[in-house]
Order: sequence, then structure tokens, then C-alpha cells
Amino acid sequence: MPILNRAAELQDEVTEWRRHIHARPELLFAVENTAAFVSEKLKEFGVDEIVTGIGRTGVVGLIKGKGEGTRTIGLRADMDALPLTEVTGKPWASTTPGKMHACGHDGHTAMLLGAAKYLAETRNFNGNIAVIFQPAEEGGGGGNLMVKDGMMERFGIEEVYGMHNLPGLPVGHFAIRSGAIMAATDEFTITIKGRGGHAAQPHRTIDPIAIGAQIVSNLQLIASRSVDPLRSVVASVTKFNAGFAHNIIPNDATIAGTVRTLDEEVRDLAETRLKQIVNGLADAHGAEVDINFNRNYPVTYNHLTETGHAVRIAAEIAGAANVNAEIDPMMGGEDFSYMLNARPGAFIFIGNGDTAGLHNPAYDFNDETIAHGISYWVRLAEQRLGA
Repeated sequence: MPILNRAAELQDEVTEWRRHIHARPELLFAVENTAAFVSEKLKEFGVDEIVTGIGRTGVVGLIKGKGEGTRTIGLRADMDALPLTEVTGKPWASTTPGKMHACGHDGHTAMLLGAAKYLAETRNFNGNIAVIFQPAEEGGGGGNLMVKDGMMERFGIEEVYGMHNLPGLPVGHFAIRSGAIMAATDEFTITIKGRGGHAAQPHRTIDPIAIGAQIVSNLQLIASRSVDPLRSVVASVTKFNAGFAHNIIPNDATIAGTVRTLDEEVRDLAETRLKQIVNGLADAHGAEVDINFNRNYPVTYNHLTETGHAVRIAAEIAGAANVNAEIDPMMGGEDFSYMLNARPGAFIFIGNGDTAGLHNPAYDFNDETIAHGISYWVRLAEQRLGA
């Protein structure tokens, strides 16, 4: 089956919603206006129950089906933007300098609103659909807070599904895989405490820059010598701050970066090896170190059965040839992982076409994607609840 006729009819209206949200980006948990817009639309649609303030500023709408049944499945979209200044020049471009929807969350929210309108009109399913609008995906862990607020238990959610646009994947195509599809996103900060002095007398110092350079180099041994080559790990140093003059060796230096892994065993090993390398090098040179290793978003792990459901629905909408069911895992992170840790489900990518990449100031969500996304959500809801 191609895209649904009603989804195609909703295209222009949902595009207006998407562009309205795009022009008014909000960051992290401060998505009050976007959440209010979502709540207003859900009320217009006749959604049976609308709850705000879950995970601080998240919104959940419950749509009850015509048929008997008590099962509930959750469909999730994210609402927050990024701290970037947009350069697209589009008529609907961000009106707030320093904030823009550079990851397509405006499109995700609009597509799920379109699906909610369709499902509230037809109610051609048994049980309930919970439409989940989440804040703070971009670094705030809003998904985690919604789970901790008891969202799954409150609405009786048994399965949960997410969707994200993917630049480079053609419009009308989908991509997914079972198992790990996105990485854990851990962060580290290392402070090296040496002894500063004159640059012409390095033997009288404990040089934190020299030690830091060795740390940067040796952290690459985690991937090349500590982990099975067939199991993925990335250790990237993204900050190195030290010194203030040409002729002074400073007292300290700070290194920071990220570790990305696709399973918990490698995640544990990477943290252990990082600390061993840093402590060993510091000890060898007589320096002290402070290591802050922050476990951020966990691995986004698609459950086998639910991934199968997602693949079948995507194939109905796009045709089997346009669904990649074995996409390579990505080392980026996603806090939908917390919801997948709480309930079985699946996270799928939908094509955004030949556009600028995510987190790029030239990016814009492709409105041609909207009808395909609405159709996927609707057919998934109806089939999982026995329409």
C-alpha cells in the first residue's frame, strides 16, 4: 500500500504546522510554546486525554480506539531545537538568532500531530494510542525524565516506537535494524595537575601539556588494542585547553571528549581502560589527575519482534525495495534509548532526501517526507492494535 490518501490530504496543513514550529525554535526543556501548540492541536482533534508537564515540559495525548481492548502503544516525537544560527534564508526560518531546528524535530512533531489527527478521526483500532511529545532530546535527557515520571505505567504503554529523519536517504525510504542502532554517548573531562615553570627549564616542571599529549595519543589504543576489532568503539578528544604564554609551562591542562560504544560490555571496558591509561601516564610523570567520566545516553537498542513490525509497516508504505532493514549502526546518540530500555519497541529512520546534514545551520526538514511519516505512524498503530 502507498501513502494513505488522508495523509496526502493532510500534507499542506501539517506543513503549515511544521513551519510554524520551525520559525519558533526552543531549546532543551524550555519548550513551553511548542508544548502549548501541541496541546492545543490535540484538544482540537478531540484526543481523549491530554497530560502536560511529564518530564518537566513533555506532553502525552491518549487516543482511544473504537474496538474493545486495553493495550496501549506509544508513538514518540521530540520537540526541542539546537543552539545554532540558521542560514537557510527560507521564509519560515528561525526568528530567534542562535536557535534553530537543525535536527528536524519540528518535522517529527508535525508528523506525529498529523497522525494524531488521523487516528482521532478514524479510531480504527482496539485499545489506546499514546502520542508522546518529548522535550530535551538534544543533550538534556528528556526521554529519561519522562520515563522516570512514570509515563509508561501511567498510560499502560506496552510497546513504544520512535522515528527520525535521515538526510541522504531518499524521501519515501526507510532504514532500520534490530539490535543496537545508535551508540551510547559517554563524556569525559580530564584535569591534569602538574607543576608550572619557565619554558626554558622544563626539567624543573611537571609539564601537563606533554602528559596531555601522551594521553590523547594513548586513548586511541582503546579501539586499536583493547577492544575486539569487530566491536565498535570511538574515543574522541574534542577539547585540549592549557597555557597562556609562549614562555611559561602551565600548572594544569584540561582534556575533554566523548566515548561511543554499541554494547554495555565494551562500554564498561572503554571506561576502565580510559581511567587506567590516564592514571598510569600521570603517575609515570609525577602528576595528579581528576577524571570525570559521565555516562550519558545509553545504546539505542531495537527489539527484534518490534523491529519486524516496523519493517513490515514501512514496506507497506514504501515498498520492500525502499526499506533497508539492515542499516549499519550509527555512532551518534539518541535518548529514545531510555524508552526502549523501559519497554520493547523500535526506532526507524525516514528519508529526508538530498539535504544538508543534521546539526548543520543550512539544514531544513523536507516537507515532502510528511505524508510518508504520517502513513507509517497510522498503519503501525492500526496494525499493532488489531484494526
